[in-house]
Formats: sequence, C-alpha cells, structure tokens
Amino acid sequence: MVTVQQQPSPQPRPVPGPPPGPAPQADPRARIDEAVAGLDNLDRVPLSEHVERFDAVHSELTAALSSIDRV
Repeated sequence: MVTVQQQPSPQPRPVPGPPPGPAPQADPRARIDEAVAGLDNLDRVPLSEHVERFDAVHSELTAALSSIDRV
C-alpha cells in the first residue's frame, strides 16, 4: 500500500513595493504641508512628546519627498 502525503500549500509571496496603505494624494506638496502642520502648536505639547512628534513629521516628509518627482 502506498501512502500519499499532501504537501503544504505554498504561501503567497510578498509583492514588491511599498507596504499597502492609504492611496497617495494627487499632489505630494499637500502631503508636505500636512506633515509640517504636525509641528503646529509644538510649544503647547509637553517636551517629552517632542521627539515623537518630530519622528512622525520626519516620516511623513520622507514619504512625501520620495514621490516629489511625480510633481
């Protein structure tokens, strides 16, 4: 008697490119303005939260500026 072992189904391969997220806006300049707006009222935010705010703005600017060639 021959036993047939089932092979596990292959896992889907990741698709190259940026991770899925919200659809990019038509104008990257709007994203830059939004990112910089994250620094508004920084003087009212506790000093301990400044680094987190700067990191968030830096990430947004990096993403926006990387798409600037489409302007």
